[in-house]
Amino acid sequence: MAQMNFGGVMENVVTREEFPLEKAREVLKNETIAVIGYGVQGPGQSLNLRDNGFNVIVGQRKGGKTWDKAVADGWVPGETLFEIEEACERGTIIQYLLSDAAQIEVWPTVKKHLTAGKALYFSHGFAITYSERTGIIPPADVDVILVAPKGSGTSLRTMFLEGRGLNSSFAIYQDATGHAWERAVALGIGVGSGYLFETTFKREVYSDLTGERGSLMGGIQGLLLAQYEVLRENGHTPSEAFNETVEELTQSLMPLFAKNGMDWMYANCSTTAQRGALDWMGPFHDAIKPVMQQLYDSVKTGNEAQISIDSNSKTDYREKLEEELRQLRESEMWQTAMTVRKLRPENN
Repeated sequence: MAQMNFGGVMENVVTREEFPLEKAREVLKNETIAVIGYGVQGPGQSLNLRDNGFNVIVGQRKGGKTWDKAVADGWVPGETLFEIEEACERGTIIQYLLSDAAQIEVWPTVKKHLTAGKALYFSHGFAITYSERTGIIPPADVDVILVAPKGSGTSLRTMFLEGRGLNSSFAIYQDATGHAWERAVALGIGVGSGYLFETTFKREVYSDLTGERGSLMGGIQGLLLAQYEVLRENGHTPSEAFNETVEELTQSLMPLFAKNGMDWMYANCSTTAQRGALDWMGPFHDAIKPVMQQLYDSVKTGNEAQISIDSNSKTDYREKLEEELRQLRESEMWQTAMTVRKLRPENN
């Protein structure tokens, strides 16, 4: 594991050069990796592991859409695709990739197959960090490890097929065998990580819940909607408001500052844009930071976890979720987005 300088702070990272795929295969050559769940992370991680030459099986409830998806992806019932309990029994490494709510529900089944020396793998620190709320407390004689790709399972798979890698964090919660570190890193390389950076289960879940509620999803939707509404309320058309709020950001600017940095973006825009961005950066920061701190505190105290557990356990959760998503989908801003996307040159 090497140390690298991130903005003046030294962090531990593992690269593919340091820990190549051949080494990962050697570490896991006698392991059976049972991927439990075929929803968000399951397909990307299991397919990448399979394509990279590891011994992988999938555990999923039979008869549902995800079972059928697994079959369509080439997993063979009775050979590489099993009901959850049988996969847990067969696996020496159990990759627990069900949703947080489903992990709580299925835990009694998984726990009884966690015999000494096995490894329990997560891609999210939720279940372990909030164990007093989830009831997920692993036996003391198994490794408990984490590899968390910094993106969706779809992105992980797409970037793998393009010959690239999605960066991941990794963590060791419990090292019962003395091999937890090399198991975690080998799995991180196997699922297609670009590089791996060290974290803890607690830091992973705190940053993840904050990020998805903040700049990645909740905060960005709130910011975009606020600007769109102000433009519309001041007489701008839906097309103009959307292009100035979303289209230019996602299609023009994001790829550039993702590649070159925000400092480069500021240096390569008009002097009018430079002055305005620099002047308004402070007021936005000052207005948003207290909300971000409030959000982080809600995550740290477990309040956000409890809200998630409570809402997901309600029988009408799916119906209420679909209604909320319908309202979002049918809002003027995202209906305008559908038209704008159709008008992009690549679609004509």
